[in-house]
Amino acid sequence: MRQAISLAIVLSLIAPPTVRADDSASPCAALKRIVAAAPQHFSSLSPEDGRAVAQPYGDDARCATNRGTYQCTWSTRDAQAGSGTDALEGVGADIASCLPNATHDENSPGRQHFYLGERGSRTEITAQAAGANRVKLTVSQQ
Repeated sequence: MRQAISLAIVLSLIAPPTVRADDSASPCAALKRIVAAAPQHFSSLSPEDGRAVAQPYGDDARCATNRGTYQCTWSTRDAQAGSGTDALEGVGADIASCLPNATHDENSPGRQHFYLGERGSRTEITAQAAGANRVKLTVSQQ
């Protein structure tokens, strides 16, 4: 019995631990990548880059760059429950925690607004309701 226990201990020390990879994309990494691309008018981004921001809240995000603005819109997962407000609050919390240097200057039921940088060279970040069950994220360089 002692040998079996000793063998188990030795094997547990030399065998690699079982690790489960989290395949979900990181909203923080996506937000940081989008904000970092703002000074170059988002030229380095693709439509897929913003989908991770929406992933905790919805699966149908559509993102695009248009006239120096990067924008994503998606339906909330529980569209029947009208969870657009919950998703909007979640995105606002993600922005606040992932971008701690951002100033949160508007917090209303239908709109969350943040900015980074000084006036004249700011990156503006807006999350807002786009109907009862949709959320829109807009990042622009001013």
